[in-house]
Amino acid sequence: MTRRLFLAILATTVATLIVAGLGTLVLARARARAQTESDLRRQAGELVAGVAQLADRPAGERPLVAVNAFERALRLDGVSAIVIGPAGGIAGTLPTGISEADIQVPKLQAGDVVSGHHGNLVYAAAPSSTSRGTIVVVASRQADVGLGPAGRWFVFAAAISAALAAIVAFTLGRRLARPVRQADEAARAIAGGAFSTRLPEPPPGATDELAQLVRSLNAMAAELERSQALEQQFLLSISHDLRTPLTSIRGYAEAIRDGATTDPRWASGVILSEARRLERLVRDLLDLARLRTRSFSLHSGPVDLGEVAGVVAEGFRPDTDAAGLALVVDRAGPVVVSADADRVAQVVANLIENAVKYARTTVAVAVTTDAGYGVVTVDDDGPGIPPEDLPFVFERLYVAGREPVRRESGSGLGLAIVRELLEAMGGRVTAEPRPGGGTRLVVRLLLVPSLTPT
Repeated sequence: MTRRLFLAILATTVATLIVAGLGTLVLARARARAQTESDLRRQAGELVAGVAQLADRPAGERPLVAVNAFERALRLDGVSAIVIGPAGGIAGTLPTGISEADIQVPKLQAGDVVSGHHGNLVYAAAPSSTSRGTIVVVASRQADVGLGPAGRWFVFAAAISAALAAIVAFTLGRRLARPVRQADEAARAIAGGAFSTRLPEPPPGATDELAQLVRSLNAMAAELERSQALEQQFLLSISHDLRTPLTSIRGYAEAIRDGATTDPRWASGVILSEARRLERLVRDLLDLARLRTRSFSLHSGPVDLGEVAGVVAEGFRPDTDAAGLALVVDRAGPVVVSADADRVAQVVANLIENAVKYARTTVAVAVTTDAGYGVVTVDDDGPGIPPEDLPFVFERLYVAGREPVRRESGSGLGLAIVRELLEAMGGRVTAEPRPGGGTRLVVRLLLVPSLTPT
């Protein structure tokens, strides 16, 4: 990158100098020709006046000698005195490089001064009427189109400018390439698994592309580092959830085999309970994998949110009674949303199960409507969720700064499944503090307009 930037800046500078030099040369040539032509028109007019006076004297052959003297004195490249007869014939010789067509005889006969140029050769022809006819002085000179000392200074300044451009290009290239190289090294390190890699943060007011690149790379590394930590936490939690029931199943199975238990029926019940726990864990893992890859089917249709939430909540009443919790269900009228009934039931079940784990005395389920949405709220009066944990409670096995009051019997994936299911059905779920203490989980699904009560 440094080399390309260096060459680009240097080439641009040199090209600019060349264009400026050529433009200056073209303008100088045009100006020199115009100035020379103006001078020649004036000098030719003055010459022809003197020649006409000499021509009217008795010794009329003297004008040519005078013209030759003027040629040397005025530093002309060529000068001639010719006579145009009444019929338009020319007597005399034109300067080298000037033709009869150039001097435009009719204009001269009319008394006009004629001028022009062939490249750098500039000429002017001035007429004067005498007793011998129309005498014309034709003068020519090579226009000085060189820049002279200015040209040498221009070349010197151009060389200095090119050298300065090279220095600036090299310095700028190194300054711009350094953060890009650092970003490349950091990206390679991150790709290699070093998610703790960070680039120096740019100043707060920096908004250029390199500053944005640095911030984006640092944000990506931070997110990957957090994802890695969550992944490790996920694996540890899943390993624990798998090992605990497997240990119980193995221990009670060996006890039954060896006859070491006095109540085989009770031991078999423990094995069955732990097997169901494993089944639930595997089912949650499969559900989450299908949700993440969108490889599951939804059968959307009108669903009475209040009816589904009521049925699911009643299914948890034996668990809440056994835990000494009050289960309160509040549903008003039919609240019809467009969703998959089975998936809605799964969402509500996961939310109530989560509330049961943390509640101290009460779990409350309410179904309402709000601004075109059907709303399900599930409240618990547990310890609540710290504000810094609220954005992450729906991630897989996120561990907040609190412990459940009762031992967790599920897989710990319930809230992650809730979020994925609702996003697939066009809804959303949020967590917020419950007035009076505890946690409130809020589900929103779009109402079916034609079936929404007025």
